This record gives sequence, C-alpha cells and structure tokens, in this order.
Amino acid sequence: MTFKFAVDDAKSWKSSIDAIVNLIDEGNLEVGKDGITLRAMDPSQIAMISFSMPKGAFIEYSVAATARLGLNFDSLSKILGRTRGSETLEVSGEENKLVLRFASGKRKRSFKVPLLDLPAGAQKEPSIQHDATVKINGGQFKETLRDAALVSSHVSLEAGTEGFIVEVHGDSGDLKVESEKESEEIVEIKASGSSKATFPLQYLEDIVKACPDSSVLSIHLKSNAPVKIEYEVGSSKLSYYLAPRIDSD
Repeated sequence: MTFKFAVDDAKSWKSSIDAIVNLIDEGNLEVGKDGITLRAMDPSQIAMISFSMPKGAFIEYSVAATARLGLNFDSLSKILGRTRGSETLEVSGEENKLVLRFASGKRKRSFKVPLLDLPAGAQKEPSIQHDATVKINGGQFKETLRDAALVSSHVSLEAGTEGFIVEVHGDSGDLKVESEKESEEIVEIKASGSSKATFPLQYLEDIVKACPDSSVLSIHLKSNAPVKIEYEVGSSKLSYYLAPRIDSD
C-alpha cells in the first residue's frame, strides 16, 4: 500500500469528509491515480453517496497502485476536527493503518487510524432520466428544510417550468414554500414538465448539511423516482441519491 497525498489546509479536507460522514459511518475510499473516490449506500439502503476529489486538489499526490481504504468516517472526522489554525495535512498508509500528519511551522502531530476490512460499496450510480433540474442557493434550501421540520418528517418536492415548490403536511399543520423561476434563490430551472416526489426529511437534511450556504445545490427530480442532489465542497464533488416514499393509496 504505497500512497501519499497532502492538502495545504486540513480544515478543507475535514469539510469534504463531513459530507460523507453525514450519511454513512463506514465505507471504502478508493485512492487511484486520478484522485480519490467513494461510492456507498447508507445502512438503510435508501440513500447513496458518490464522492470524488481530483488529484489536482492536492499539493502532493503520489499513488503507486489503487488502494481501497476501509474507514470509520466518524472517527476520522473527529480527528480532523482537532486541526488548529492553518495546518497542512499529509495522509499515507502504513501496514494496516492510515497515518495522518498535521504540521504547522516546526510543530507536527500524527495520528494512526486502523483500516477496516469492509465489503465493496455500490458499483455504479442509478440510471435515471430526470425530468426537472433545479439549481438553488444551498443556504436557502437548508432554511426551507428547517421550516419543514416544524411540521412533518416527510417533504414533497415539486418542480416545473414555472418554479419550485416544497410542501409539507403534518398533524401540527401544513407548509408550502413556492419559489418562482425568477426568485432570487433560484439559479436555474430546467423542466420538461411537472415532477413531484416525497422524501424523508431527516435524510434530506443529512444530505445537504455539508453544502456551503453560498454554494449552488442541484436537485434532479422525476415523479416518484429517486432524487439526485449535487453540490461541491471545495474541490470535492458530491452526488447523492435518495429513494422516495411511495404512497400505497
């Protein structure tokens, strides 16, 4: 297992890892010649994450052969949370451990994290022809989900040629947020017709939690089909899929 990569800002790498740990606790990072990737299902098998970070995002990147690193991302995130100031981070392999070296000036710290023997993750992303794509301000969408949490545990997303609607119905009341195509939080809407599906709120919150408030979040919808949500954290690209709730009536 011969690889080494480094970033000039350890905090930025923590942000990327947090985008993973918000959905899954454990998984395999694939360290290849072109960069780092991960594809995995959450334990309930209703959500999927696809993560990629190109080699150009690193100040140093050396990989002799593709390595699969089984990691507990919760533990890794906690270690990365201990970064101080503007530390650099170097990551390498040593026998069955991942070595994390933090450095600032003449001060260095290193952690060793056990590598886990985990089953392979999801092999490929779902092939879905979505009918609508909404590009929206990430911070605004997170605020809408916070409003939705006051009402119910499920959220309906609807997109069409005229705008984007978030609708929630619960025992304590109802919520409807309508954003016209020209609304300031909407960057772009492309739709061939109306698409609507209902999703568990907690999963949506976990999926978008790591999206920077100022970033653009893309929501791809098709009626009663898995939603695809995409955004970037620094140089990392995230794609998530979440299965809808299908009403039996």
